[in-house]
Formats: sequence, structure tokens, C-alpha cells
Amino acid sequence: MSEPTTDGTLVGRGNADGARLFRAWYDQLTAAAEAGRPSAYVFVMGSLAELLGVFDLPVVFPEINSLQTAVRRVAHEYLNEAEDQGYSPDICGYVKADVAAQLRGGQLPMGRIPKPAIAVNTNACNTYIKWAEIWERMYRIPTVTLDVPGTRADGAQTWAGDPDFENDRRYVLAQLRELIPRLEEVSGIAFDVDRLREAMGHANTMSRCWRRVLALNASRPSVFNALTDGTIYLGVANGFRGTATGAAYFTDLVEEMEYKSAHGIGTLTDERYRLLFVGVPCYPIFRRFGEMFSELGGTFVGSTYLNFASGGASLDFTYDLGHPLESLAEGLLVGVRDAMDNMFFQTGILLGQIDALGADGIVYHPIKSCRTVSTGLADSRRALLAARDVPSLFIESDMMDRRVVSEAQLKNRIDAFFEGLASRRLQAAGRPA
Repeated sequence: MSEPTTDGTLVGRGNADGARLFRAWYDQLTAAAEAGRPSAYVFVMGSLAELLGVFDLPVVFPEINSLQTAVRRVAHEYLNEAEDQGYSPDICGYVKADVAAQLRGGQLPMGRIPKPAIAVNTNACNTYIKWAEIWERMYRIPTVTLDVPGTRADGAQTWAGDPDFENDRRYVLAQLRELIPRLEEVSGIAFDVDRLREAMGHANTMSRCWRRVLALNASRPSVFNALTDGTIYLGVANGFRGTATGAAYFTDLVEEMEYKSAHGIGTLTDERYRLLFVGVPCYPIFRRFGEMFSELGGTFVGSTYLNFASGGASLDFTYDLGHPLESLAEGLLVGVRDAMDNMFFQTGILLGQIDALGADGIVYHPIKSCRTVSTGLADSRRALLAARDVPSLFIESDMMDRRVVSEAQLKNRIDAFFEGLASRRLQAAGRPA
């Protein structure tokens, strides 16, 4: 267990340890790149990090690499370089930043990433498939696309025991059985079911703790900001999934959040409004974007991002270590399906979060770079407002491209939203707005 912070409390330890682990993760990737070690390129939705760790393949997340260029305010350099190579300004900014990183020999602000020996992706995002084809052309590597069935319609999920679910699980399991020989071939390491079982045990610990952390944000005041702090936690959840380090980090994180909840310590000293966030954060002005809400007393208690980008860790799902491969297939099925549900069938999920977390309003944030996340958000907002009288804000920017981010326009919309929240609260108290 980590040591308390310098003031003798646990407060802030999760953010500090998360930043430290993130730097260590990039140091490991840099060392692998310098040593010429092969790696596996994967995505956050369905990464299969537990399985890839069995073959000692460093796991590279291009989405995380790309967003780091935006947070560190150099994304425009990478985007311009990719566009100079013919990539359209209209396609995903993550893809273009990754292309430029590959052209730079894997060099990124936080380190250097190794070249891939294999790319493993799911169909959770349509861009994943075409993105992996870029690496296939660049490096002449095998790419494996796992076709994971999604929910057929809103509210039509099936579960273990249902014939349709069992057919889907067997379908995913067959693809995993085909993937393992490919991983053995590129890594030169034989599959070891006991190593897989150990990694899945660590993933179980991480998932159990992650669910507890999310639930603890129902505390008043909230114990973490789902937009800012949550992004740090997601980095560890993906980079250290299936490892003892990741399990220990989230065990410590639960301890910190339990402490904050018990002692009434919130993420804001003056929490006035509890918000939900829908979409992907605005990374080009990440800190300022969060401040535009927090300086008006608003904090994000929940986010669809914490669900669809957590690799299934937010689910009430535990691997069956007695049947590791079959359970891994089931976990991949429900994890990827849940990620897609949080993007495409949000209304019921958001209604549940409003009640569970006591949210006062919802912020919808469609972005230029990602049509998968953004398409249909206006309709989703309309459906939610028809089901529940809850204030909502609809603002547009981007997760990568600062050329389409207007801080002044965002602030005007956000300020007006908070004026509406304040007026609504006064009216509810029977006082004039």
C-alpha cells in the first residue's frame, strides 16, 4: 500500500501515484523501443491486456498516446504533419496524431513507443479497423479484428443463460482461440493458462475497486471529478490492467475515496452543482475546460467516458478463474457491448446515474474528430429531456484540434448554463429568479 501524502492524509495520493505510474509506463515503452522489442498495438475498448501480458508483449494504446499530445499542447504539430501526408482534416484527430508519431519513429512528448509486431482491435469503433490497416501497410504486420456482437436494440441486452448470449459468447471464444496461435508466433512464447489466470485475478481486483470508486462519488460532496481526476484513473486502468501494480493502485484509490467520503472531503471546497458528462473531454484546453465548470461550483460526478473507455472495468463482472479462456470471452463480450451501449444507448444509463449520483444537470460534448461518439447526441439529449426534467448543456469542440476550439464561445455557453441552474434552484425554493 502506498504511503500517505506529506500532510499525513490520504488525500491526493491517487492523482500523485497515477501520474507517477503513467510516467513509469512510458519509460517502459521507451525502453522497449530502444531495445527493439516487439509490441502489440491495441485500443481501450477491448484491449485484451490480460491475454497479451501472457506473451510479454508491451501494450501500446494509440488513443492514449494521441490525447497526450493534445494535453501537452503540441497536437497541432502532429495533426499538421499527418495532413501534409494527405490525411483529411475531417478524420479522427487521434488517427492523424498517431500517424505523425509513427513518421517520427514513435517519438511522443512523454517518451517513445516501440514498433508493433501485431495489432489487435475490436469493432467497438468503426475507425479502429481502418486505423489498424494503416499499421498493416506501414509495418507489414498481422492485424486481428475481433468481431464482438453489440446490443441489437436499446434495452435488448441478453445475459448468461440466454441462448442468444451463449451463441455470442461462443462466437467470441472461437476468435480468441484463433488469436492465441498468432500471439505465440509473433512473440515466440507459448500460451500459459496459469499466467492468464493470474492476470485475470488482478483485473478482478481492479474492476471491483473501480466500481467502488464510481459508487463513492454519490457522496456529498463528491470525492473526485469524473472529468479531470477520472482521466488519470482511466490511464492506469488501461495501462496497468491485469497487473499487480494496477490492482494495488486501485486498492489504494478505494482507501483514499473511502477516507474522503467518511470525512466529508470533496473535490471542490464549495460544491454547488453536480453534473454528468457525455462524450470525450476537450483535451487541447483540458485544464481550462474543467476550470470553466469548477470555478462556478460545478463538478462532474459521473461520465459516460468512465464507462466506455475503462475496458469494461466499470461493469459488475468478475472473471471465473476456473474457466479462464471462456470467462475472458464473456468479459470481452459484455465489456465491448457496454462500451458501445454507453455511446449509442445512453438514455437509460444516464437516467440511472442521475438518480444514483444526484446530478443537477448534464453536459453533452460532441466533438469534430469522433463521429462514433458524437453522432446522435442531439437525439439522445432530446430523448432524455422527454423522460426527465433535467437541465442540459450542448457544447461542441474537439478532443485534439485546437483550431476548432473557441474558449470564449465555450465560456459564454457554460456561464449561461450555470445562470439557468441557479435560476432553477431559486424557483424550486419558491424565491424569485
